[in-house]
Amino acid sequence: MYNTIKMLHSGWAYFVLLILVVATLNALVKAMAGKEYSAKDFRMSLFTLIVSHIQLLIGIVFYFAADYISIISEMGMGAVMKDSTLRSNIVEHPLTMIIAVALITIGYSKHKRKLTSKAKFRMIAVFYTIALILILAKIPWNVWIG
Repeated sequence: MYNTIKMLHSGWAYFVLLILVVATLNALVKAMAGKEYSAKDFRMSLFTLIVSHIQLLIGIVFYFAADYISIISEMGMGAVMKDSTLRSNIVEHPLTMIIAVALITIGYSKHKRKLTSKAKFRMIAVFYTIALILILAKIPWNVWIG
């Protein structure tokens, strides 16, 4: 089961990254060009929100399937924090991804309250861009690609 969840978490991450990049670029380009906000833009931002939340749920299941809790219990949090790989897997990656998904959620929620197209695109562009930067910063590239 562990390997299945790991593959699902890694595979779905490609999809999340692709959708987030597309939604972010869409918002940035249309905000700068002064385009009108359309139903397609709404669906794109909503779809990004949904796929990122699914990835978060898969990640939470993976976190417990990887049995990181027993590693923390056995080694102690101090030892985990001294080991860069364990610190990244147990603390940094999950926390950063939770923050990124929270930013996507905030951006999506805030954009719905805006009345003009430019303001809607700006909200999505700002929050989705910050989330994208965080995600790119904490993807374990050595494991993910290799």
